[in-house]
Amino acid sequence: MAAVPENLRYSIITIKNPREIVLLRGTGCQWRRCRFCDYHLDFSHDMADNEALNRRVLSLVSGKYGVLECINSGSFVDLGASTLEDIRMLCVNKKIGTIHFESHWMHREQIAPLREYFLQKDIKTKMKIGAETFDSLFRESYLDKGMRDVVPAEIAAYFDEVCLLQGIPGQTVASMKRDIETGLAYFERVCVNIMTANTKPIMPDPQVISLFLNNIEPEYRDNPRVDILVNNTDFGVGV
Repeated sequence: MAAVPENLRYSIITIKNPREIVLLRGTGCQWRRCRFCDYHLDFSHDMADNEALNRRVLSLVSGKYGVLECINSGSFVDLGASTLEDIRMLCVNKKIGTIHFESHWMHREQIAPLREYFLQKDIKTKMKIGAETFDSLFRESYLDKGMRDVVPAEIAAYFDEVCLLQGIPGQTVASMKRDIETGLAYFERVCVNIMTANTKPIMPDPQVISLFLNNIEPEYRDNPRVDILVNNTDFGVGV
């Protein structure tokens, strides 16, 4: 994914879990080895420039739902202390009581301090992880996700929400449904992302996507705890 234009970094989600969402920019994912993801290309090592961009994007947030989701093509640790403080003060000023962040598994030990940092201002933090699948052999040997052989309960000890990747070679109706049901059993919310072709070697499988749309999507379409992104821009941010 190339750098995202500024006008595609803020959106409002009105269904299921109404919230505002911002796509901020940091120094980029520190893992960068996933064989299906090039989102880390939306980054800059110029922290001052990142902070200025993020402030402009955050200025669009109204607080209308009291919930804000902050994503950044990486993990919250890549945003830097200044942007995190901007987010915290925005939540205070706009009376936002719940903030959503995302993180790679490698930063799990930094989640508790982040929760405490926001809780100092009476702000609840919800953490999301892109586990992609709970089949650890598939996840690590094929996707190269960098999570080792961890089970759902271990992941849920740190994270509240999970992202799953579907529509890729090797998946079946049974495996996709099993992942979603596992996600619902261990996490508050599940976000299903359908694979989008990018610069990485793993490509979406049209037949698997068709299986998903015909057999999986109708079953979970109206589930209030499941977000389904058929296109990676369905939340209104990104390219």
